[in-house]
Amino acid sequence: MAGAREDVRALFRAGVRAVLEAWPALQIAVENGFGGVHSLEKAEWLGGAVEDYFVRNADLELDEVEDFLGELMINEFDTVVEDGSLPQVSQQLQTMFHHFERGDGASLREMASHITQRKCRVTATALRTARETDEDEDDADSVEEMEVSATNDGAATDGVCPQPEPSDPDSQTIKEEDIVEDGWTIVRRKK
Repeated sequence: MAGAREDVRALFRAGVRAVLEAWPALQIAVENGFGGVHSLEKAEWLGGAVEDYFVRNADLELDEVEDFLGELMINEFDTVVEDGSLPQVSQQLQTMFHHFERGDGASLREMASHITQRKCRVTATALRTARETDEDEDDADSVEEMEVSATNDGAATDGVCPQPEPSDPDSQTIKEEDIVEDGWTIVRRKK
């Protein structure tokens, strides 16, 4: 019986890692080094920390899981997750934990496989300004805006990872006349 429990625990561990690897907010934080030079190690540690959190705390509510994940992202990656993905990721993890508690290895395997197939590859690219920047300028004072796009690595998407729509090049650049002396940018409504 202990061997079967360990097998289900390994499936739960793999499922947690699949959910976290498919989470765009975490992908962006790791790829851009928001957690410092050890961002990848922190992401791997995060999987173990989430697994332990579930195993040590029975009857977790969805908002408790969201708060825990949000705190980890802030503390470890200096990232505030505001894309609405926290409830979805928390729900997936909670569902996996319920399967784990029931010893339902088949459901865990199926859910992890489904998440892996639907995983999106997320990239963040810096937006360019129309004004040329001097290479001599102090980079510490500059703030980079980023555009996020998702592509699908899996075969079956079902519309989960919408491809970025081609956009007008002018909509991705900040015009020089929109930047005032203090470095502020004037935001205009779309017409």
